[in-house]
Amino acid sequence: MSIRIYGNRAIKTLPGQATRPTPAKVREALFNIWQGRVSGCRWLDLCAGSGAMGAEALCRGASVVVGIEQSGAACRIVQTNWQTVAKPEQSFQVIRGEVTKKLQTLTLDPFDLVYFDPPYAAGLYDKVLALLVEKSLLAPGAIVATEYTPEHWQPKSLIGLELSRTKRYGLTHLALFKVS
Repeated sequence: MSIRIYGNRAIKTLPGQATRPTPAKVREALFNIWQGRVSGCRWLDLCAGSGAMGAEALCRGASVVVGIEQSGAACRIVQTNWQTVAKPEQSFQVIRGEVTKKLQTLTLDPFDLVYFDPPYAAGLYDKVLALLVEKSLLAPGAIVATEYTPEHWQPKSLIGLELSRTKRYGLTHLALFKVS
């Protein structure tokens, strides 16, 4: 299977709903919100799935993209997708493993933009958001976008992260947090 991203580029996805790619209208809306912030940014893609969001960030000029994904099959798809769209001056890294464990040991420079799209019912929201702050993974002025459904989580400000807005796109909801 494949989906289309920025510039009408096709990227691969895993069959079925195991990785649940972010809908095109949500991707487009978020990149419109972040217009002017993506070029040259350091991007972190949590629960990367097919890597569509990171691929889109690369296409729009992110300088560094890092993805964390638990599924080995999904990691291989992400690696392929990012290799396909990355320019020589861009760097990317795909890290396989459970997101909370990997965040606890991540030793990279802080990120400007973070996209977090976990399995909705996994109960990862508050723990992952707290780890981003605790482990100093967010640059000054960083923004975190979290995809969610209200049945599984209600966004709220946390220590170090202020809920700045929520948006609904059909069945998909986004919460945007800024470093406080």
